[in-house]
Amino acid sequence: MNALKCLVFISSLFLICGKMSAQNEQKKFKIAGVGFYNLENLFDTVNDTLINDEEFLPDGARTWTPERYQEKLTNMASVISQIGLPDLKTGLSVLGLSEIENRKVLEDLVIQPSIKDRNYQIIHYNSPDPRGVDVAFLYNPKHFTPIVSKPIPLIIFDDEVRRYTRDVLYIKGLLDTDTIHVMVNHWPSRGGGEAKTAPSRNSGAKLCRNIVDSLMAITPDAKIFVMGDLNDDPTNESLKSYLRTVSNIKDVHKTGMFNPYEDMYRRGQGSNAYRDSWSLFDQIVISEGVTKSKNAGYYYFKANVFNKDFLIQKTGQYKGYPFRTFSGDTYQSGFSDHFPSYIYLIKEITSK
Repeated sequence: MNALKCLVFISSLFLICGKMSAQNEQKKFKIAGVGFYNLENLFDTVNDTLINDEEFLPDGARTWTPERYQEKLTNMASVISQIGLPDLKTGLSVLGLSEIENRKVLEDLVIQPSIKDRNYQIIHYNSPDPRGVDVAFLYNPKHFTPIVSKPIPLIIFDDEVRRYTRDVLYIKGLLDTDTIHVMVNHWPSRGGGEAKTAPSRNSGAKLCRNIVDSLMAITPDAKIFVMGDLNDDPTNESLKSYLRTVSNIKDVHKTGMFNPYEDMYRRGQGSNAYRDSWSLFDQIVISEGVTKSKNAGYYYFKANVFNKDFLIQKTGQYKGYPFRTFSGDTYQSGFSDHFPSYIYLIKEITSK
């Protein structure tokens, strides 16, 4: 029998109604959103003498005034508030972030009017990055309960000298009743050349893979999310050879890690642009346990890049690119030089 499928959105529930002519069966599913967003230099206006934040001060190169800082907060919160709408009526359940200076900017972010009612809670640790940019994690306490969190150092040496970079932020918690594991990343940039810096990103992938393997050794069907600005595309060596991702969900049993963004990248979709070429650095890679509909709880439904028209530069040097905060040192009151990425998870609601 062929199924007639319709989508109905009610409150925060995503209902997939599959009506079979023989059984008149109805299935109802709940939806949750998992996202990642590079906020492009969300700095406050206070001089932190322990890091190199001088350009983001009122008298710095960017003339980073309290007014500009507030506009940046408003813009970032506005984007976050819209990711996944109208499907996600109450917004993303969890959100990884990168390029934030400290906990204070996160505290200022979550109280912005557009997202204040979500009551996002913060998980953040200072990293050893010389500029002071860190990764972080926001969660809606109605949807997610943290159990464990910790920074895991990404230790890289360049000519026997340690190169300090962002830690990997590990979180274990309950998404409703599902135990999930999240790694938030911001792997080293391509500054100095893609080939020269590739080993540093490979190190980030190896670290994440080691964590994945350790979790799977205990729980083979562990629900794991490796997310972040990876500074590599889904087809690069770091993802394919070291994190060992596959692009076809049917092949996930081979490596245990599925990257839904690889197929999107091959079709020309991107999350950031450089020299008139699109990249898809912002990814959410999931374990086999997330892809199995037969498992209890949430499983993968769909991946997206949030690239609405208002996030796209309309004029100037970066026309067609993500509408960034600065063009060089010229302030243009944009958003970020990256689009957010997010995925839908669904689980069947069983009648009692």
